[in-house]
Amino acid sequence: MIICECGEIIEGNTFKDYLKTSASPSTPTIGHKKCGHIFNFIDQKLLKKYSSRKELKCLAMKFARKNNLEYAAIEKFLLEVDLLKSNGNFSDSEILIQAFKRL
Repeated sequence: MIICECGEIIEGNTFKDYLKTSASPSTPTIGHKKCGHIFNFIDQKLLKKYSSRKELKCLAMKFARKNNLEYAAIEKFLLEVDLLKSNGNFSDSEILIQAFKRL
């Protein structure tokens, strides 16, 4: 799962592009159609986004819908997200994945 700089989960909403990296002058990569951000997976690690609690809840709802969770599971998932956000300094994607594993 990749979370873009704009805060969206980018599954399927990408375009192909090529950019110059330390590995090659023409390295294939992807970009996010909505905001145009191009990811450099060679020279940069994936972005670790740290959203506010409100932004993270919106991302969690999108994640829950994408994974077809039922209402009871969504409630538990949102509580887990809130708990993980309160307990530490985890990135958004780490919080969403850990909360989903706890269901």
